[in-house]
Amino acid sequence: MGKADKVMDICLLAGEIMLTYGAETYRVEETIERMAKAASFINVHCFATTTGIFLSFEEKGKEDSMQMVRVDDRLQDLNKVTEVNQVSREFVNGDLTVEEALVKLKEIAKAPVPYPLSLIHLSAGVAGGGFAFLFGGGWPDLFPAFLAAILTSVTVVEFERYLKVRFAAEFVAAFLGGSLAIALVFFGLGSDVNQVVIGSLMPLVPGVPLTNAVRDLMSGDLVAGVSRGAEALLTSLSIASGVAFAISLFL
Repeated sequence: MGKADKVMDICLLAGEIMLTYGAETYRVEETIERMAKAASFINVHCFATTTGIFLSFEEKGKEDSMQMVRVDDRLQDLNKVTEVNQVSREFVNGDLTVEEALVKLKEIAKAPVPYPLSLIHLSAGVAGGGFAFLFGGGWPDLFPAFLAAILTSVTVVEFERYLKVRFAAEFVAAFLGGSLAIALVFFGLGSDVNQVVIGSLMPLVPGVPLTNAVRDLMSGDLVAGVSRGAEALLTSLSIASGVAFAISLFL
């Protein structure tokens, strides 16, 4: 494998990890182009969308090289984005060789989530209870919102693991979380059903995709911005449909 192929591999792997775990497309493009230029390639052009990365560059005295990689999964783990940024800086500064950078990137890609699922679900419950209070709920609404948000978080993770369809998992999670919120208030645990339901949905709110969509649109990346916005819109529709179904059944 020649130098161009090796550099192409590490550039695309770095971009794939960043795009998968929540980085903006402009950041992906900048990182890839800096790594390729640091390896002494010229005419570097990178085009990233929400679902794929195209990269081409020229090695002096040889023909252009061009490859693309498709990105199917979209998760949230900004710690991995930070780690790839660090590898990119070290590579650009000459502290890492191509082989060393490839090893580090593969380790980042294979590394599991640094937090146990139980802590993630517990944090979702705390966020749900906190948002229920912030949106006007009383102290009695904190605990039911906490329980409903935990159920929502557990449901979306477990259903997505088996269904492999995120929007369906979000619909089911919104329905079950909303149903539990209504049931808890009905049995006297909580006083304001609206705020408890809102708190139960907080783990599903697509905050990162929405933020990235606005950032991409503002930077002129219209394709990536619109596609991320469409993704966030579909998630919002799934949440709204699930909780509306629960309300229509139980209220």
